Amino acid sequence: MADRSRAITLDGKALTTQCLDDIAAGAMVDPDPQALSRMEKTNALILKAARSSKLVYGVTTGLGPKVLQSLSADSIAAFARSTVRGRAHAVGTPLPRPVVRAAMATRLNTLLTGASGASPNVARHIAACLNADLVPVIGETASTGASDLLWGASLGLALIGEGSFLGEDPDDASAVAIERAGIEPLDLGPRDGLALASHSCFTAAIAALGHRQACRLWDSAQTAAALSFEAFRANLSPLDPDILAVRPQPGQMEAARDLAGHLSGSGLAEPGAARRLQDPLSLRTTIQVHGSVYAALKSLEAGVLGEINGASDNPVVLPERGEILSAGGFLNPYLGVVLVATNHALVHLAAQITARTARMMSGRFTDLPTGLLGEAADMAGLAPTAKVCEALFAEIAHLAAPPPVYPAFAADGVEDTVTHTAISAKALMEINLRLSKMIAHEMIVAVQAIEMRGLENEIAPGLRPALQKVRGMSPKMTGDRSMTGDLESLSELVLSGGFG
Repeated sequence: MADRSRAITLDGKALTTQCLDDIAAGAMVDPDPQALSRMEKTNALILKAARSSKLVYGVTTGLGPKVLQSLSADSIAAFARSTVRGRAHAVGTPLPRPVVRAAMATRLNTLLTGASGASPNVARHIAACLNADLVPVIGETASTGASDLLWGASLGLALIGEGSFLGEDPDDASAVAIERAGIEPLDLGPRDGLALASHSCFTAAIAALGHRQACRLWDSAQTAAALSFEAFRANLSPLDPDILAVRPQPGQMEAARDLAGHLSGSGLAEPGAARRLQDPLSLRTTIQVHGSVYAALKSLEAGVLGEINGASDNPVVLPERGEILSAGGFLNPYLGVVLVATNHALVHLAAQITARTARMMSGRFTDLPTGLLGEAADMAGLAPTAKVCEALFAEIAHLAAPPPVYPAFAADGVEDTVTHTAISAKALMEINLRLSKMIAHEMIVAVQAIEMRGLENEIAPGLRPALQKVRGMSPKMTGDRSMTGDLESLSELVLSGGFG
């Protein structure tokens, strides 16, 4: 159920990914009164246009290929509800509760910009359902990236009482749960149906949640890499800021400073502490790869913040000018581009983790027993877990493939451009799940090597709590055993930010 100890105020301008993450997890929401007043003003322009039969897309005209057809005065009111009914076609496994909550909060926040011209009652209704934890059942597949039209309409269908909610009796229409929660039924006015359906808030919300996860994973990946440096007795010269300044690249200085912070106080900083003059690339180029991920996440953050605090509506109401104009802000190519870049950067990270853990389990590179257990012929140790890592990497590489972008043919050729950004947003979350297991794997391997060297009390002080956390979930391997439970439990801690 929703966390009633905290309400996050939404005003259409200042929603952060952290707050959206909190709402997804159950926090309450509170629409800002000034933002509701702004909606009142822009909605007045919509109502005026409807009364005067002025041509306004989706208010006094049909949608898509029927834009050239005007609605009769008698049909305008009913059109809002039929707009939702006629486009609620999402299919597949229902989206998880946190994802739909995040999408509802994003749509609520973007409605509060006033740009849609929707009635403030729509915003109040979404807030009431969120606070009652009434979360619609919405299939995972719907969006082409020319707005999340079918996702949005499926959300709207539940909000008007004709869909269903997660955890409720599937035979009951959502109106039953709405009434039981003491929420007033939503009466749609002109533009309200289109405002519920046509926007890009689902894709934006999924991307925002994926970004938060990936940021937590970056922190954990830095910790895992630092443990590997200690375990391998790696050369720290690649972290030298003067070396990095020779070829400036976005993100690498931040990654180097953070990794150096993890290793502060380590004996590796002493002259002659490194075992080799030059380490394998998976160690020597850690900063370049982790820095690329850092830079990609910064670009993704900028794209996400623009989406969750902006208007992806068509038409757009400009109250200062007293105009209602057609717009193309529902298309999200920038978000799509930076999601693809982020996913690809995570492929580089996953590849490096795969290589680094393989080197850690090779006696030829570490001067430790291969598999980090013993030299006896009947001991496998951790060596077979490399196959898990490679399989996860292959899945990540597959998920990161860019979605197709092509001239489209929907709506009788009117909607002839798509982005399929939702594919990349969903892929990011799937990549994160797999990457968390790879990071957990690196931590287990590194800690085993550290202990085999007898360095658990000599590594950098800042890394010792991380070592203890790893050992709290994955006891030291003293004989062959299944590592499935260790990897699964530790990956959950990684994904939740337990190594931030």
